[in-house]
Amino acid sequence: MIVVFVMAATLWGIGSLMRMPLRARVFMLALLWAAVVLAHVILPADAGLRIALGGDARIWGVLGAVVVLGFGYRSGVRGLRARAMAAALPPAVDGAFSGSELDRYARHIMLREIGGPGQRRLKDAKVLVIGAGGLGAPVLLYLAASGVGVLGVIDDDVVESSNLQRQIIHTDQRLGMDKVQSALIAVAALNPFVTLRPYKRRLTAENAAALFADYDLILDGTDNFETRYLVNRTAVSLGKPLIAAAITQWEGQMSLYDPARGAPCFQCVFPQAPAPGMVPSCAEAGVAAPLPGVIGTMMAMEAVKEITGAGLGLRGRLLIHDALYGESRMIGIKPRADCPICGQAH
Repeated sequence: MIVVFVMAATLWGIGSLMRMPLRARVFMLALLWAAVVLAHVILPADAGLRIALGGDARIWGVLGAVVVLGFGYRSGVRGLRARAMAAALPPAVDGAFSGSELDRYARHIMLREIGGPGQRRLKDAKVLVIGAGGLGAPVLLYLAASGVGVLGVIDDDVVESSNLQRQIIHTDQRLGMDKVQSALIAVAALNPFVTLRPYKRRLTAENAAALFADYDLILDGTDNFETRYLVNRTAVSLGKPLIAAAITQWEGQMSLYDPARGAPCFQCVFPQAPAPGMVPSCAEAGVAAPLPGVIGTMMAMEAVKEITGAGLGLRGRLLIHDALYGESRMIGIKPRADCPICGQAH
């Protein structure tokens, strides 16, 4: 039995050194446990290996049950803690700002383009962020810091070590945790006056409309065209403004798509998805760590401008940023009369 425990400790140590997700390390130990139990079932009772492994499968069965119960308890405590943190957040109540809020947002209120009325609009706003990854991470942090009253985030993924190079809302201590719960912890630590609603699910045609209906502004930072087109269709059908961005390697682009107010929709600008393999994902092509921070922060800035009415937004303009050469370009974009999504609106 000692040999098995040594093997388990070795596997766990190797996994930790390689910064493998918690789920992967647990899976390795589960395979080792299954192999030991299988050896007890297959080998005769007097086999040397079976005796060396304890000689009785019931011992390992009990041990496995204890471990499963332990992990179940740990997951349950985490879930309760996250819900308790959400319940403990100060509600976004109507009325005047508290003294703490006035002090927190003083630099915003000093800006004539925002002022008190603009900060009030931020507090009353509801913004939905699609994805808690590279772009969603800085978006959530800066919108929370800006005082957006209600933030929603939808993502069905968990935190992995490969995320930490650029997804700054997550931490090494939260590997294996649902990304939306990790985001909840980060937002609560940054600004207790903001409510974050975590949606641990995949965005689908069946749930998108009901989800979008409760928000004023949609921000899309997903990494595949299927989801981008779904987000665009839903936003157009509900008349919601959409700030969408994309990144790859050293470049990023973004715009505000809003056909209800004269701007094109996403599919006006990108009528067809590229052929498979033409636009590789970040996992396939790589991405510079600060790039999603740059583009995501720009998305948050555009959201603040859209909510407060400050400055000139990106309606009808596509911003392209080349980080490798430190260049940004602005391209005018227009609605297409033959667009299958918003053409009838023009």
